Amino acid sequence: MILAEIITIGDEILIGQIIDSNSAWIAQRLNECGIRIKQITSVSDDKSHILEALNAAAQRAQLIIITGGLGPTKDDITKTTLAEYFNVGFKRDEATLQTVAKIFERYNRPLLDINIRQADVPENCTVLLNKNGTAPGMWFEHQNRTYVSMPGVPFEMMYLVEEEVIPKIKQHFQLDSIVHHTILTAGIGESFLAEQISEIETSLPAHIKLAYLPKLGQVRLRLSAYGGNEEELKTEISLYVEKIVAAVPEYVVATEDKPFEQAILDFMEQRRLTVSTAESCTGGYLSHLLTQHAGSSAVFLGGGVTYSNNLKTQILGVLPDTLQNHGAVSEQTVREMAQGALTNFGSDYSIAISGIAGPGGGTDDKPVGTVWVAVAGKNRVITKKFLFGNRRKQNIERAAINALILLFHILKEDHC
Repeated sequence: MILAEIITIGDEILIGQIIDSNSAWIAQRLNECGIRIKQITSVSDDKSHILEALNAAAQRAQLIIITGGLGPTKDDITKTTLAEYFNVGFKRDEATLQTVAKIFERYNRPLLDINIRQADVPENCTVLLNKNGTAPGMWFEHQNRTYVSMPGVPFEMMYLVEEEVIPKIKQHFQLDSIVHHTILTAGIGESFLAEQISEIETSLPAHIKLAYLPKLGQVRLRLSAYGGNEEELKTEISLYVEKIVAAVPEYVVATEDKPFEQAILDFMEQRRLTVSTAESCTGGYLSHLLTQHAGSSAVFLGGGVTYSNNLKTQILGVLPDTLQNHGAVSEQTVREMAQGALTNFGSDYSIAISGIAGPGGGTDDKPVGTVWVAVAGKNRVITKKFLFGNRRKQNIERAAINALILLFHILKEDHC
């Protein structure tokens, strides 16, 4: 098994000015090739820090991927630090110089000395031509380790990885296969899920690993198989997928890696079902979760953000007496909201949410974090009360996800 480490260089990452999306993307591409990521490290634009990271990475991995610090300005020191690390001088790469010259000619800008020096690379590197920028990628072989240095600009890095780095990796290394399979579950906690499938997990052979990836109301189970023959691994891992699904069928949303909302949309689209929403405290967040996915219009008809009591009455038909006697945050109100959405929007199912998101507005009877959810179908309405915390954003997110979990359960009962 080939182990790799990713080193990202740049103060902008460490101070939170930008998010390091490069590492996640590179890790995914390498994993698809059968390479395991041992560690991801971010370091500042400081020579001693970079050298320390390189020395440490060489102790852990055979392949070290480096991004960032290859620009033309003085704070970009990756190239000079690599030359010091390998104890070599510089050479000028004519192909890179021509690429740089063409870029400046295209934009009718003068080619400065600082830009010309972009073509100067450490003597021991193989240049990976960057057709999307002025900084070349560089491939090094040193003491049985392979180092690849690339620009930190995402579209330049992605081009180099796909067109230059991955093909060279496949030629250079004898790669094993890695097969991943994800099972998406909802409505069961991580510890309870682990208990339910403990015997299956114990029976896994050494080359198959199970990872728990929890998220609000959901747990992804990722089975990863490592070995030589990809087709045999797929067959073997599918047997364990079947066992896990059979152990917790009521909680399995999908047997592929997709967002929870997408899985619900796909389930409903396959059965030509539609849904609408009636939101109060979530302010449209539930609708956003659904509509962020392409093709959601086949399932999601729309909804109402009925924040005020007047709109609950006017748009959804909630009775004034219900609001007067029970309040907006009550089982009776969300039941009528869901029924009103079902009737007025013409969907097969509807979801209603009303609660106190906070940080103010709570009472002794209904503290901040109190949320009522209702899901209505043609023949029934189910409701559930939740008591979350006092953080507004988390309350909104938890309310929306738990509403989808209720929808998921009623869908499975009605259509499975």
